[in-house]
Amino acid sequence: MKNSAATISQIADIKTTNEAMMERRSKAVARGVGAIHPVFAERAENSTVWDVEGREYLDFSGGIAVLNTGHMHPKVKQAVIEQLDAFSHTCFMVLGYEGYVSVCEKLNHLVPGDFEKKTALFTSGSEAVENAVKIARAHTGRTGVIAFTSGYHGRTMATLALTGKVAPYSTGMGLMTADVFRAEYPCAMHGISEDDAIHSIERIFKNDAAPEDVAAILLEPVQGEGGFYVASPSFMQRLRALCDQHGIVLIADEVQTGAGRTGTFFALEQMGVAADITTFAKSIAGGFPLSGITGRAEMVDAIGPGGLGGTYGGSPIACAAALAVIEVFEEENLLARSQSIGEKMMSQMRSVAESCKSIGEVRGLGAMVAIELFKDTEHTQPDADTTAKIVAAAREQGVILLSCGTYGNVIRLLVPLTVTDDQLESGMQIIERCFNEVSPI
Repeated sequence: MKNSAATISQIADIKTTNEAMMERRSKAVARGVGAIHPVFAERAENSTVWDVEGREYLDFSGGIAVLNTGHMHPKVKQAVIEQLDAFSHTCFMVLGYEGYVSVCEKLNHLVPGDFEKKTALFTSGSEAVENAVKIARAHTGRTGVIAFTSGYHGRTMATLALTGKVAPYSTGMGLMTADVFRAEYPCAMHGISEDDAIHSIERIFKNDAAPEDVAAILLEPVQGEGGFYVASPSFMQRLRALCDQHGIVLIADEVQTGAGRTGTFFALEQMGVAADITTFAKSIAGGFPLSGITGRAEMVDAIGPGGLGGTYGGSPIACAAALAVIEVFEEENLLARSQSIGEKMMSQMRSVAESCKSIGEVRGLGAMVAIELFKDTEHTQPDADTTAKIVAAAREQGVILLSCGTYGNVIRLLVPLTVTDDQLESGMQIIERCFNEVSPI
């Protein structure tokens, strides 16, 4: 039977434009794969992306927090080229290689916690989270997991149960796997105090699952897709004490916060506690697929040989990139840069908020910054429409932004930490102009 789609030769004759690519995309790509911007990249360097029509954009999204060291950092690129010249794949479980071991050694040192650690490497953030839960269950002999409202932990079946938002992630898919219980994430802006959050866990213990049935409590120190709400040090310390009291494993999902985004290599470094298991992914390898878990050695070793791993987990190329990323952070002092970028962005957006009354709050940690918008000056009605208009207006003026939040009313700023001062200033001026032009109040 003849395929109705255009032939390869016909496609080659079509002028490459964003519109033409969107048309091809709609015919070839599954509808469930979203498209935030109708733009197709052709090349990129540091904080700049050029599309297939030659238009230039400042990238304030970083591939969803993946490019803390920017697009095509020379040191990362060179490390990948050198690894490609040697070999690209063996599967670490078949034939090992030094890069995997070196990354594990580095992460055992970088992840917070004054105890012996071990690390395992995977490919995606979802894999890291699922394996963290597997380890917690094997270590404790329990099955329950407590996650939080508005948390995001992935799109696989198990992580969808942990993710605290139905639409669009699990719409139409039915109920997810059982033994996951939802606590309230503290958020003063939305009337949820730290006491409320702790009490919600205690209610789970009374009404749903006894503490001795709970293997792990899982949370993001700064919620990513949920809206960049920051857990306070006092809340994290109370959570740590609660886990210690009941023998529950504390898992920190640092997939989005990790690799320097918040001004320390991991966000928990600023919160006075260490998780038992920490997940990482996204920016750890500068754009190459790598994730992993680092945790207490005795917990990680609760799973025997063969129980962890994956064909591509900790690939030689991704490991080479990760080692280069860690060196770039040290050589270019990117943790301090993250803090200064965050201070600049928050200061400027708080000045905008003085006249733009739709802004309910500007918040963040390091260079993980968010602006939450509302329809009313009392800040009770989330404004997803204006949020989307600002994202579109910024794109038209040459800046790529992302929205997030349970109600889609939060704009997040995730500019690479290697952005130049001039680029940062130019991008922030465009964002400020878009708020002033689009915001209704």
